[in-house]
Amino acid sequence: MNRSKYVFQAFYFLMFFSFGSLFPLLSVYLKEVVGLSGTEIGMIMSISPIVMIFIQPLWGMVSDYTQKPVLILSISLIGTALFGLLYSFAHSYVPLLVIAALLAVMQSGIVPLSDSITLHYVQKANENYGSIRLWGAIGFAVAVPIAGQLAEWFQLRFIFYLFFLLLLVSSLLAWKLPKEQSNTKANIRQGIRELARIPSFLLFLFTTFLVFGPIYANNFYFGVLITDLGGTLAGVGFAFLLAAGSEAPFMKFADSIIRRYGMMNVLLIASILACLRWLLYFFEPPLSVVYATTIVQGASVGLFIPAALQYVRDLTPEHVRTTAVSLYSTVGNGLGSWFCTFVGGYIFEHFSIEHVYLFFAVLTLVGIIIFAWQARKNRCHVKMKFDTIRK
Repeated sequence: MNRSKYVFQAFYFLMFFSFGSLFPLLSVYLKEVVGLSGTEIGMIMSISPIVMIFIQPLWGMVSDYTQKPVLILSISLIGTALFGLLYSFAHSYVPLLVIAALLAVMQSGIVPLSDSITLHYVQKANENYGSIRLWGAIGFAVAVPIAGQLAEWFQLRFIFYLFFLLLLVSSLLAWKLPKEQSNTKANIRQGIRELARIPSFLLFLFTTFLVFGPIYANNFYFGVLITDLGGTLAGVGFAFLLAAGSEAPFMKFADSIIRRYGMMNVLLIASILACLRWLLYFFEPPLSVVYATTIVQGASVGLFIPAALQYVRDLTPEHVRTTAVSLYSTVGNGLGSWFCTFVGGYIFEHFSIEHVYLFFAVLTLVGIIIFAWQARKNRCHVKMKFDTIRK
């Protein structure tokens, strides 16, 4: 069991290190090396969440149907590595756009499949999900400055080679992950219908859209906020390092916090912290305060992800659990991110970057209200059950 845990930790570290070595620097490469316009770069960078909306659930469905999640994950990793390498051979807008779309198709399966396999393992081995997932946060945090330095020493095209190599190693590690899954083979259509008949799951998807959409969209606008307040590009990189790095300690202790305070309460607290952060940015705080509050991302994301995945696991039947995790990831990472980025761009163009964060705060506040209602409903249900047993 300990050996499996170390394999999981190494896998998450390398996988997210590969993401951190490419995606934060991709827009720089497209601008400085290829010479694309801002509109062209925006189209290439925004195609991933659009593709994810339609493709990500399919990975989960195929995994549930075949009951071979490790094989499907390996295919997703190798395909992502190959299309990432193809970036280095394309030098014009249309081929790059096609490659970006194909890469998004393959990449969209990696995180939900990994999380589903990990959730199955921690449940069986009585392990701590946060102590495994935190290595992904560490990998992403250290990748950005390391990849940036390597790109300066060699050339920006080096980030594609690093991305390719790390994902290939990750695919080898994936084969060492536990392959035991449910013995029940899922019917795809029946599985979707089954999930659609769970009101709590559908409501949670909507709440994830409201809360996690702004968190992902913040990655596109946070640099603009910092430079608008007088910060430098180096300061932007430092802020992202603080934000991603601060997720690790919260993920480490997330499971114990969830056991102590309850899943719904942890989701509520994480959402409140995110909402307060967005609202603070609306009032144009000093740059030092903005840097300090990047640590809030550690609490909001580091607590939300483990609690949300455990909530999805507990809500849904085992034979459609990978599909459920994929749908959860699709709504937050894909649909929520796209919607908040798109509407945020309109608000930014017609008002200001501070109003974008006011929009994020309002969406998150609606999610908080739903979580609070759910938490109260759960407490009432537990109280009624206790009173019945006592009588």
